[in-house]
Amino acid sequence: MHASAAADTSVDSLALAVDAGNSKTDVALVGADGSVLATARGGGFHPPVVGVARAVGGLAALVDEVRERAGVTGPVGRIAAYLANADLPAEEEALAAEITSYGWARAVTVGNDTFALLRAGLRDSGEPVGVAVVCGAGINCVGLGYDGRTARFPSVGRLSGDWGGGGHLAEEALWWAARADDGRGDPSALAREVPAHFGLTTMPELIEAMHLGRIPRERRHELTPLLFAVAAAGDAVARALVTRQAEEVALLASVALGRLGLLDERTPLVLGGGVLAARHPLLHDELTRLLAERAPKAEPRVVTAPPVLGAALHALDGTDAGAEAYARLRGEFAREKSA
Repeated sequence: MHASAAADTSVDSLALAVDAGNSKTDVALVGADGSVLATARGGGFHPPVVGVARAVGGLAALVDEVRERAGVTGPVGRIAAYLANADLPAEEEALAAEITSYGWARAVTVGNDTFALLRAGLRDSGEPVGVAVVCGAGINCVGLGYDGRTARFPSVGRLSGDWGGGGHLAEEALWWAARADDGRGDPSALAREVPAHFGLTTMPELIEAMHLGRIPRERRHELTPLLFAVAAAGDAVARALVTRQAEEVALLASVALGRLGLLDERTPLVLGGGVLAARHPLLHDELTRLLAERAPKAEPRVVTAPPVLGAALHALDGTDAGAEAYARLRGEFAREKSA
C-alpha cells in the first residue's frame, strides 16, 4: 500500500468525496453529520492520456492535502470517487484497484462522474430513479432505474457516436469559421468573430497561429461562449450548432429514459455541466421544446452545485445519516460555491 492502513477507529465515520473532471479535480473530507472538514482542488483527470497510475497519483496529492488540513491519519471509513474518463467497466475496475491500493479508506466506490451529477440532482429523501445528462467539456448521460438497473453510454467521443460538449462545440466553431471564410461553407459571422477573439484579423492568420502553436491548443475552449454569443446575435450557422446541441441532449435523455421504461412516468432529469448550467436562452428553450415532445413526463432540473457535492452525497448514503446531515452538507457546498 502507498499509505498506512493501520486501524484508526476515530475516523471511521469520515468519508472522502472525489469529483475528478476533465478540467479540474475536487476532493472533500466530510463527516457523517454532513460537515465538510477540508477541501482541495487540482487539475484535470486524464487516465487515457497519462495512464491509471499517474492519474491516481495526481489524486494522492489532493487526498494528502485534505487529510493534513483536517489532522486525519489512517484510513477513513469510505471513499466515493466519481471520475471523468471512467466510461467503461474495465476502466472503473482498474481505477478502483489503484485507488484501493493507497489504503485511503476501508470501503471504496468508484464510478463515472455523471453518476455524481445524478445524485446531486435527486432528493435526499430517497428518490430511487432518474436520468442525468452532463454537457460540460464533453457530453455523457447515465440513468438509474428500478431494481438497480442502469442506462449508460460508452461516451468516448466520435468512436461511440457522441456529438457535443464544450470542446466539440469549440472545434465546430473553428471548422465552420474556416469554411465560411474560404467559401466552402455558408457565410457566417464566425469567420470574423473567431479570429477577432484572439486579436487577429482573418481566419488564415488564426489557422497559422494555431497550427504553429503560437496560440496554445488549450485556449480553444474560449470559443464555446463566443459561439453562443454569435448564435444569440442571429447568425444562422452558429444557431444551427446550438440547436444541434439541444437535439443531442434531448436524444440522450429520451433514449436513457426509454431503456429504463421511464418515459411514461414522472422522472427527474438532471442537467449539468458548464454548457447546460449557463442556461443560454437559445439552447435552453430548444431543449425545453424537444423534451416536451419526446419525454413530456421528464422533470428537468439544472444543477449548478459543485460536482463534488454528488460524490459527497453518495458517501453520506453509506451511513445512517439523517435529514439534518444531508441539509448541512448541501448548505456547506452552497456556501462554498457562493464564496
